[in-house]
Amino acid sequence: MVPSAPGIELPERIARLAELTYNLWWSWHPDGRKLFRKLDYALWKAGGHNPVKILREIPPERLRAASTDPHFLALYDSVMASFDADMNADATWFTSKHKGRLAGPIAYFSAEFAIHSSLPLYAGGLGILAGDICKEASDLGLPMVGVGLMYPQGYFRQRISPDGWQEEIYSRLDFDKAPVLPVFSSDGDRILASIQLGNRLLLLTVWQVRVGATTLYLIDTNVEDNSPHDRDLSARLYIADREVRIQQEIVLGVGGVRILRALGIEPSIWHANEGHTAFMMLERIKEKVARGMAFEDALAEVRSTTVFTTHTPVPAGHDVFSIDLVDKYLSDYYGQLGVDRDAVLRLGRAHHDDGGFNMTALALATSGRCNAVSQLHGQVARRMWQGYWPWAKNEEDVPIMHVTNGVHVPTWVSPEMDRLFQQYLAPDWVERHDDAKLWDRVADIPDEALWRVRHKLKMKLVSFILELAQRSWSSRTVEAQQVVAMGALLHPEVLTIGFVRRFAGYKRPALVFHDMDRLKRIVSDPWRPVQIVFAGKSHPADSPSKWSLHGVCACAADRDFQGKIAFVSDHDMHSAHYLVAGVDVWLNNPRRMQEACGTSGMKASLNGVPHLSVKDGWWHEAYNGSNGWSIGDGIQPSGPEDEDCVDAESLYSILEQEIVPLYYERDRNGVPHGWVRVVKEAIRSVVPVYCARRMLKDYTDKLYLPQASARASGHRHKPSID
Repeated sequence: MVPSAPGIELPERIARLAELTYNLWWSWHPDGRKLFRKLDYALWKAGGHNPVKILREIPPERLRAASTDPHFLALYDSVMASFDADMNADATWFTSKHKGRLAGPIAYFSAEFAIHSSLPLYAGGLGILAGDICKEASDLGLPMVGVGLMYPQGYFRQRISPDGWQEEIYSRLDFDKAPVLPVFSSDGDRILASIQLGNRLLLLTVWQVRVGATTLYLIDTNVEDNSPHDRDLSARLYIADREVRIQQEIVLGVGGVRILRALGIEPSIWHANEGHTAFMMLERIKEKVARGMAFEDALAEVRSTTVFTTHTPVPAGHDVFSIDLVDKYLSDYYGQLGVDRDAVLRLGRAHHDDGGFNMTALALATSGRCNAVSQLHGQVARRMWQGYWPWAKNEEDVPIMHVTNGVHVPTWVSPEMDRLFQQYLAPDWVERHDDAKLWDRVADIPDEALWRVRHKLKMKLVSFILELAQRSWSSRTVEAQQVVAMGALLHPEVLTIGFVRRFAGYKRPALVFHDMDRLKRIVSDPWRPVQIVFAGKSHPADSPSKWSLHGVCACAADRDFQGKIAFVSDHDMHSAHYLVAGVDVWLNNPRRMQEACGTSGMKASLNGVPHLSVKDGWWHEAYNGSNGWSIGDGIQPSGPEDEDCVDAESLYSILEQEIVPLYYERDRNGVPHGWVRVVKEAIRSVVPVYCARRMLKDYTDKLYLPQASARASGHRHKPSID
């Protein structure tokens, strides 16, 4: 036996299992997951698909048996060969196309990262996007490091009480059973950086997560010499308290820069993902001023290496801190930046003057290139921020471009669809999935074959939901009616609609209940029934969305709906894999101009689930009339009530007149050929365009490399803010 990871002993023949375990590369490579399932399937399933937990808990005799099992060893050798090839690849897309054009890595700062459910450091779409970018950077060979916060308590686990209310449960991450490793300084110390936080010194340590060839650094304030309050500062994600939030964002931005400096990492491009990260730019300006550079020159230098992505299309969604809080925590910066207090505060003053320090305004002021996350969001963002650029006489002149989001295809494709694509598209389809011509071959998939796979995926979803309900019933934590509300009566032959997203007012989760009697008629049709599955969390401080969630749970428990409405609690990445692949239709009905992009529908389309959505976010540019359905197309509502009425009518009409008849129109073999045509078009039109590969190539070609080239040539962009 040889030591191979902290506290883990493995037989020498399979000693590199520990190395693989601590690199989440396995999470998007099917054979990598298969290896751990084969090691001990019961532990794999019971442990939430967490290889670290498996290696901590597996009996030594199982390891010894695996180390002599020829079938296991053949798979082990194959997986490790693939892993080594990816980790040492020198013929990646980036090295082939752009070798030598970046002097250092891209530092990608984000408030949350979602890589795998075994590391629950995310709340929703922003974290999923950040995780997908890290994975795709590894696949493309794009040099990147991620910087975020380590949240030992994560977001929260969701429980639905017997009377249908969300309850938040916080539990601490067991670091010994998570795919994270501590980072040490050159002298063996865990403490890598410190920052001034108001009148006190805060010590920072850091954890490392390997995501293929990408490394993610997570900052932790849980250091013994910090006060008890400060040790818990980074404990939870998106705390509502404004003072805690500004402290967390200082830790992320200022601390993140100092951590990278301590590690000897010199980024060529700094990418700020949303305004939460914008203090990163202030810290870098301060560094340059400390070396003797004038403030304006330092600001120009920081702009020349900074990219900023905004995700929020409404003013109320941007972080704004009171001037009192800014004075309390940034007063030391005023003098160190070489300018007076007012000059610093002006960097965070929005043109519409919200009376505070706006983090998006700060990011816009200190970035050289800015982007929105969909075509429509680009229009909204330019209109929203036009007043920030006095020289921009028209909206088109505002220097905010767009790069539409995409999803990491290897992560989100189901194994069943993967095998189907291998058979009918190409064995190496994953390596070429952003090639639109490849997807024309979807037409060659026999309708019967595609329909069988779609049915199997729904069977898996229904079984998954039933298992969750049975487990809750067995634990005696729920009542009988709750088991029905959880989906125990769902049927795999019934048309199934999914509404799966964060519960927030603008997403209108209750729109489908606008006319209860009409909805009951739709779902209870004896010949063509419909069932709807809901999942998602409300922010603990968002009372209106909690009421909305409670309303959905009440309908799910209502006997009049006969088990046709279900709410799947504690939604996470694990349940998402079942839901995006297993429902028949993906429902999305936000208020117009309030969803920047959205990506869950992209994951669904990848798996053959057509999108039913308002033409907002990505669907505004993706809908082609044949790849799904558009709710309330072309309307100009006079207000929220009118918008709800018109959209609800449109939704019901589309269900009654188009979706339900098309789904249930079958040939003598039970195949709905018309429905399958929509499924095929959804796959063909969405996958190559709305994938993380296309997205990250766009970031590289349109933002990273132009920024690096402009800096190398000495060219400076017109200042973001005059």
